[in-house]
Amino acid sequence: MTSPEFSPEFSLTRRDLMAALGAAALCPALPTAGSAQGRTAVALQAKTDHIRLRPDGPETAVWSLGSGDLRFRRGEVLDVTFGNDLPAPAALDCRGLDGVPAAEPLASRAPLAAGAKDTFQLPLRHAGTFLCEPLLGDGGTAPARPRPLIVTGTSPVAVDRDEVLLIEEWRLRGDGSAVPPGDDPKDSLAIQTINGKTSYDISAPANARLRLRFINGSQRGVLAVKLENLEVRVMAIDGQPAEPFSARNGALVLAPGSRTDVFVDAAGTPGTSFPILLHDGKQARPVGRLAISNDPPLRPAPFPPAPPLPGNDMPAQLDLKSAARFDLALGTPTEWFRPADFKPSAAPAFQAKAGRPVVLALTNRGAIASVFHLHGHHFRLLDRLDDGWKPFWLDTLAVEPGQTQRIAFLAEYPGRYLIEQVATDWAAPRLVRWYSVQ
Repeated sequence: MTSPEFSPEFSLTRRDLMAALGAAALCPALPTAGSAQGRTAVALQAKTDHIRLRPDGPETAVWSLGSGDLRFRRGEVLDVTFGNDLPAPAALDCRGLDGVPAAEPLASRAPLAAGAKDTFQLPLRHAGTFLCEPLLGDGGTAPARPRPLIVTGTSPVAVDRDEVLLIEEWRLRGDGSAVPPGDDPKDSLAIQTINGKTSYDISAPANARLRLRFINGSQRGVLAVKLENLEVRVMAIDGQPAEPFSARNGALVLAPGSRTDVFVDAAGTPGTSFPILLHDGKQARPVGRLAISNDPPLRPAPFPPAPPLPGNDMPAQLDLKSAARFDLALGTPTEWFRPADFKPSAAPAFQAKAGRPVVLALTNRGAIASVFHLHGHHFRLLDRLDDGWKPFWLDTLAVEPGQTQRIAFLAEYPGRYLIEQVATDWAAPRLVRWYSVQ
């Protein structure tokens, strides 16, 4: 058998991995709380935790918001109490939740000092896969772990199992401690985990349909994940439903912080297993498997291809001719701030009128790929001729060096929101600015 590292179907260079995020790989081949809708109290505490990354090694200290998925229903309003037990200032960042300016970190809510608490509301307008993490400045003593936030819709979705696969990347020193992002990793060992484990197995009866929510929880690395010899049908990206399509060769490319929901049918005989491979731009390695259990098949044959997921009432069209247009330079710290140096009094990167489409030209002037993240709104990735867009919404995009990518969104929610960029280098700083919708 050909080893995964040299599999011709999953052989990628770092440039291949970054280029895939220009949309080629995404395009089709042509804490305990009540679940009732209403107001729900949620307590999130940023604290020091530990994870065992090597079976024969010591536990590694990490900063986290607790363990397990946070699951709620669309339409709920979360009354969040956020506490900071870390030895550094921290703010709560919920990636992918559109239009919540009162909870926007840095732009509206200052980082909490150690021992402090904050309260605010998070309305859950959209169903989807989101992510909560402590927003920190560089220079901490441990890496921070994100925590998945799953918002289910009001209409049932025909799947037999719904599972989150949180992929994380680590740089481990010889003494078992982890290098925080933003620090030089030097001679550290790179390790990837799924749900905190270096090998993660999923077992399901034959013909079961699984919804797998892949999340790249890495702070810097673009990753590709592949389910070998299985049909992988992409259903949602960055929390928003997409026009369903088959992932090319069963592979997904994920920028840091991005999420892709797929449907996979456990099509095989009992005892069959399908490797889950992870590629970091240098090599592919197995990180788990999907195994067909010996239980009786759930149905005589797999389900037919699934229809699109219920929509989130996103804009049906964007009038690009009347859009406000702005240029943003990535890959350079000029006019950008580290989170610890950010001041809300700084000039905005751009200002838009509520209800008007916005087109941003993102040009990477750096030497390596840079990842852009837009808070407050999701965007469409425009075609090269600026005459259409890809059939999905995004909130995160990697831009190769020297490239310009254009994105468009409807300035739907008045308020102040962050934009972020970070180079795909472990030692690169996380940089922020803000924009205004009035």
